[in-house]
Amino acid sequence: MRKYLLLILVIGSGICLIWRLFFLQVLDSGANTIENDNAIRKIYQYPKRGYIYDRDGKLLVANQPTYDVMVIPNEVETLDTLTFCTLLKIDKTEFLKYLNRAKRYSPRLPSLFLSHLSKEDYAFLSEQMRKFKGFYIRKRAARDYQTDIGANVLGYIAEVNPDNLYKDDYYKFGDLIGKLGIEKSYEEQLRGVKGVNYIQKDIYNRDIGPYKAGQFDTLSVPGKDIKITIDAELQAYGERLMQNKMGGIVAIEPNTGELLSLVSAPSYNPGLLVGRDRSKNYMKLYQDSIYKPLFDKALIRMHPPGSPFKILVALTALQEEVISENDLIYCDGNYTYGKKRRVMKCHCGGGYRNLNTGISNSCNSYFAIAFRKTIGKYENASKAMDIWSAQIQSFGLGNFLGNDLSVGKKGNVPDGSYYDKWYPDFRWGATTILSNAIGQGEILVTPIQLANMTAAIANRGYYYTPHIIKSIDGEVIDPNFKTKKETSIDAVYYEPIIEGMHSVYKTGTANLLRVPGIDICGKTGTAENFTKIDGIKTQLTDHSIFIAFAPKENPKIAISVLVENGYYGARWAGRIASLMIEKYLKGQVTLKKTEQLVLNKSLESEYLKPYSGKPFKINE
Repeated sequence: MRKYLLLILVIGSGICLIWRLFFLQVLDSGANTIENDNAIRKIYQYPKRGYIYDRDGKLLVANQPTYDVMVIPNEVETLDTLTFCTLLKIDKTEFLKYLNRAKRYSPRLPSLFLSHLSKEDYAFLSEQMRKFKGFYIRKRAARDYQTDIGANVLGYIAEVNPDNLYKDDYYKFGDLIGKLGIEKSYEEQLRGVKGVNYIQKDIYNRDIGPYKAGQFDTLSVPGKDIKITIDAELQAYGERLMQNKMGGIVAIEPNTGELLSLVSAPSYNPGLLVGRDRSKNYMKLYQDSIYKPLFDKALIRMHPPGSPFKILVALTALQEEVISENDLIYCDGNYTYGKKRRVMKCHCGGGYRNLNTGISNSCNSYFAIAFRKTIGKYENASKAMDIWSAQIQSFGLGNFLGNDLSVGKKGNVPDGSYYDKWYPDFRWGATTILSNAIGQGEILVTPIQLANMTAAIANRGYYYTPHIIKSIDGEVIDPNFKTKKETSIDAVYYEPIIEGMHSVYKTGTANLLRVPGIDICGKTGTAENFTKIDGIKTQLTDHSIFIAFAPKENPKIAISVLVENGYYGARWAGRIASLMIEKYLKGQVTLKKTEQLVLNKSLESEYLKPYSGKPFKINE
């Protein structure tokens, strides 16, 4: 047997070698192999990125040609660095930085050296490129913004980072990807599919023609055009009203959940993040620590909701049957509670209050009692808070809404376990956490959550997930956006609440904000605003908050407005809400004095106060 062992080994090795050669040359000669074949160069054909239109078909984002300088480090030969740098308008330090970056990515694969050449630079450089071996020019499309509004809505595209490359092998070093807004949320639909040409190289690394006569080459597939729900005219108007102010505006169509406006202020021209100056402009925006223009204040600015939250306190109390529409309480301007006889001030003017006047005059005493009765209905305060919290969360507060926006925050709606952990050493109750009754305390919301809450009230008990996509060429949008989300409050309890919100405009805290010919239901709000200066908790000017919907019957728009450091609700947020509603429903504005007052008002001095180094306190 031993004398045949060597022969068996030789024959076996020969069979394995033949099989491997057969496999490589015949069975595995397809596209999967050529992806890793050093003798084949891949040239990618970049597709046209999809266009973006507003709800009425107005073009917002198109494409423009741009040119990138690519490099294959192993093919770079000795060159006149000074001339090359002059042509590219860079210095030698940048040249070495970009070249070393390409080498780290891959010495033998093409990678991005310098992006976004202008047409003029390209025309001049293309004639000289033959002198610089290893470098070539790639043409592709950059974004061309047809508008200077909606930067937070549209987002921007930028080069992929290592995390993008790791998560999705579609992308290669130097590719562009949506980084924010609609560009990020619908990246897969907008980007299309790259095409690729495979080029055979000889032993001297020279191109000798298409690999296998181009049978594995693919054509690029253009990205899909999309239409978003935003009304460009309303968006532009909202951004004008918020000039020289900080905050957010969110407007929703109640019967669809479509976002009509999504304003974050201050904003910036989206065109700043295109071209050679993109990185420089981005850093300026990113490093603005006062105004934070890249921080979407409509989606991720969390704040106490203030008095608009009283609407949900009342609805929950009605659902729990601890108050009725006609119950009266007496307010003497203060509400005293607890063993320590703490005082909650009220600015409603005092007197007897029922549900309608409690809402219209924003009586703190009325809602403090409603909250205490709701929690006091159950023997265990922790259980009561669980029930109360569930009712509140049914309006979309305290949770991600499941929308198609690229950023968001949950906010906070505390439950029983929250306070059990916070107060482990004594038996807490309604008076311990009474500030929740007026939208202060531990409640945190975002402007989009407030707008969604308002839409649910306008619809008498349901809402559709707020979303920004209206249509995609050849695709059906997420059916979740067309599914009703029911609140836990019975429909019968909404009418008295809506009457109260209508009275806010007729006789209450927003009676000076009425719009001729439109029945508006709203609620003013003021949220306390604290910061720390040199480690000292300091109270700044309150935030101005307002929610509204209109018309009262068959509502077409629900809106929330946050004006940071804007003082009381009707002062700025309420004015802006009324103007936005009239603009959307009428197509024009008749409240010219109000409009000019808002447009001419700057709150910039308010935002510089925390940085003055001198703590101060607002006394009301």
